[in-house]
Amino acid sequence: MTFSPIFLQILQVLTVLALSPLLHGFIVRMEERVQMSAGPSIFQPYRDLCKYFSKELVVPRDASWVFLLTPIVAFTAMLTVPLLIPVLTNYPLPLSDMGDILGGGLILTLGSFALLLAGLDTGQPFGGLGSSRAVMLTVLAEPTLILVLVGITFLDHAMLPFVANHLLVSQPAAFLSPTHIFLTLAFLILLTVETDRLPIHSTIPYEIYMIDEARILEYSGPLLGLLKWASWMKQFILYTIFLNVFLFPWGLATNGHWLSILGASAMILLKYAGLGLFMVGVDTAQSRLRFYRYQEPLALSFLFAVLAIVAAQL
Repeated sequence: MTFSPIFLQILQVLTVLALSPLLHGFIVRMEERVQMSAGPSIFQPYRDLCKYFSKELVVPRDASWVFLLTPIVAFTAMLTVPLLIPVLTNYPLPLSDMGDILGGGLILTLGSFALLLAGLDTGQPFGGLGSSRAVMLTVLAEPTLILVLVGITFLDHAMLPFVANHLLVSQPAAFLSPTHIFLTLAFLILLTVETDRLPIHSTIPYEIYMIDEARILEYSGPLLGLLKWASWMKQFILYTIFLNVFLFPWGLATNGHWLSILGASAMILLKYAGLGLFMVGVDTAQSRLRFYRYQEPLALSFLFAVLAIVAAQL
């Protein structure tokens, strides 16, 4: 049996939707195991979502329409990006030409921007603190991300992630080139920033180093469930870009046959679990930094991106 391209396009979105809580649960479980504690089940995020969507919605008195619209914008943005990137297949699907890799990055940024406004909307001190810190990180992270995307275009002379995937699979020289190695290192550091793995983050409620958690403290019920789910999907999408475009572009389906799709799905579980374990190791091994030193890893990421572009011109 061979699936139609339209069905595969929908399946890519459903894969991100369904597996993102599992990836988050796996990472949390492994973090607890490394710290010699039992930890929650890897299926706990699914139970949390059921709990959030069954709770009553409470809206702060001073909240405006921005507060209500932000979870919908963030969730919709995360449903759009899987249409543009190689999640299951290594060839473009019908809607993949709606945008290139830069367009996907802008859609991810749209969700973060809406969340930033929501943190400021209620006027609560923790929301404003989290939003201001997120802006400081974004000011350094976004130029680096643009440089990484520009570096990809220098490498494969195209902005489509599928072209980069094909180039790295078919040409080992391009995969081992200094340009690709520097781009991979730069994106890896960005990955720690965008998935809250930078050693200045904290998810402990009312802890002074909270950033993303501080911006959603006022949310509850279904809206909080949407924001949590969108955050997990963003992590899954960034893992997809890092693995299927930069680090390990192999293992995707080359046609719509069900065996090829099944193999790609199994490869997703292996690849993402491996990267999740690596990130747990990084998160556990690195020492905590004071917040004002946040620019050090981001500066290193920017340096790698610049070196990648210089190497591409030599």
